[in-house]
Amino acid sequence: FGAVQIGPNNINKGWDWCSGYHYSDSIVIGFSHLHLNGTGCSDTGDILFMPYTGKARTQPGTQQDPLSGYASYYSKDNERALPGYYEVLLKTHRTKVELTASDRVAFHRYTFPKDVEKHVMINLKDANGDDRPTDTYLEQINDTVIRGYRYSTGWSKKQQIYFSAVFSQPVHLTLYHDSVQVAGNRLQGLDVKGNVAVAPVVEELGVKVGISPVSMENAMDNIGQEIKDWNFENIVAETTGKWNAELSKLQVETTDTVAKRIFYTALYHAFMQPIMFNDCSGEYRGTDKNIYGDPGFTNYTVFSLWDTYRAAHPLYTLVQPERVPDFINSMLAIYEQQGRLPVWHLYGSDTNEMIGIQSVPVIADAILKDVKGFNYERAYQAMKASMMSDYKGLSYVTDLEYIPADKENESVAKGLEYAIADWGVAQVARKLGKTEDYEYFSKRALAYQNYWDKDTHFFRGKNRDGSWVTPFNPVHSTHRNDAYCEGNGWQYTWLVPHDVEGLISLFGSKEAFVSKLDSLFLVNEDLGDAASPDISGLIGQYAHGNEPGHHTVYLYSFVGQQWKTAEKVDYILSHMYSDLPDGLQGNEDCGQMSS
Repeated sequence: FGAVQIGPNNINKGWDWCSGYHYSDSIVIGFSHLHLNGTGCSDTGDILFMPYTGKARTQPGTQQDPLSGYASYYSKDNERALPGYYEVLLKTHRTKVELTASDRVAFHRYTFPKDVEKHVMINLKDANGDDRPTDTYLEQINDTVIRGYRYSTGWSKKQQIYFSAVFSQPVHLTLYHDSVQVAGNRLQGLDVKGNVAVAPVVEELGVKVGISPVSMENAMDNIGQEIKDWNFENIVAETTGKWNAELSKLQVETTDTVAKRIFYTALYHAFMQPIMFNDCSGEYRGTDKNIYGDPGFTNYTVFSLWDTYRAAHPLYTLVQPERVPDFINSMLAIYEQQGRLPVWHLYGSDTNEMIGIQSVPVIADAILKDVKGFNYERAYQAMKASMMSDYKGLSYVTDLEYIPADKENESVAKGLEYAIADWGVAQVARKLGKTEDYEYFSKRALAYQNYWDKDTHFFRGKNRDGSWVTPFNPVHSTHRNDAYCEGNGWQYTWLVPHDVEGLISLFGSKEAFVSKLDSLFLVNEDLGDAASPDISGLIGQYAHGNEPGHHTVYLYSFVGQQWKTAEKVDYILSHMYSDLPDGLQGNEDCGQMSS
């Protein structure tokens, strides 16, 4: 859950490099301080540091000729990653890199070869995917302190990340703008880089890099608060201890070491986010870009809610109950700053990625479980106002009780997600004694029925005039360009977790429901050439590699056939998860796949 996500970056070669790194790669261009965990869209990769040797260079090099720049080859034989610690040998530069971190500070340790020119490149231009700088700044304060900021836009707009770096040995900063050297000790521009020269006699260099959403001064204060000395091993031990405490919240008793490794790797993935988005002082930058003082809770960002509302956030209520109020208070602050609860909040901005407003069921789940630490009435008003907005087709739900496919893309998927959220609002309204609201939102929660085609037994796109979208093929899928979202008719016909009895009744009998559900796992897996790449991990048409169907195998329990749930869960555990580098089907999506 820490603000710093320090790790290696490769040259970007496409979608598989969304996080900035891919296991298959062998070229590293630096170590950036922010990363995302298995998302389908790319961002972050900010504040890139790269130790290197030889003559000074300003470009990382290319995939075809990495040695033309400061990039380096590396080997898996010389790379090690553990919770709280990372190390790699840069083969090109014969330099060992070790990384650890506290909540808001990364700690680098570089071990250089003897008697060569030594440098550290600070690259504020390059980042992950389509993230591009809009303003960058570097300055050297004294012979051991360099600070700066990177403003950027990409998947998340108007990001602002500040940093301060403290070096264990005196260094000298040479500044570059667009690879042209600029005199002086400070520089502002679009593509600022800094080459940090290290004395040839230095063999071991430590660097503490504090980050902040507020200011360079706060980043420096974070260093002073969290890492006070240069004992690298102590910080590794402290961070490892924190991870051990978190992972020990669930105990697995088994002699199967592979199964245990898979389980705790999954838990590790689940606990990487949401991430802290404030300073030791409590200050943070809001979605409105204003700076706020200590609100009395830890502010968080990286809410991948269309994914994580299904399993990750319910998991947090069980094993991270002390953090859940902070998550929700952060969501409520976002609501007050942007006028709607978050959809996919990333580093101070809402990307509005995916569909639904699935912070609503997250908050409802916490209230119905009696999680304390936030104001229920305030939360309810935010939930209600968000669901009564005109966001992405919601006005059609209010006026027509369904979203027309010829007026709004992904109409079925949006309608089903909104029905789930409406049910959550209704249950909170009942808990708070708001009878009229309970009745209203309970009715809206049944709007999923308006997409039901009784002749085909699928949820289908319906036009404004009430006609079904034709032609209809329940296997057919395009990537977010039809009535579904990263799925098809087979996969979305089960997305009614809030009213399973009502869904069963649409089939006419339990027997018909079970027959159709059985067929889901048996029908042809061919999705066609235009299918979304997110549909993966197929068993028939059940897609474990994407989120909308993660609850589906449990539906058998509602019709007295729990053994089928057990059978399929066992198959999924043994076939969809492993301890190999490609041990997940589909994207991790910020811990949802592991949860």
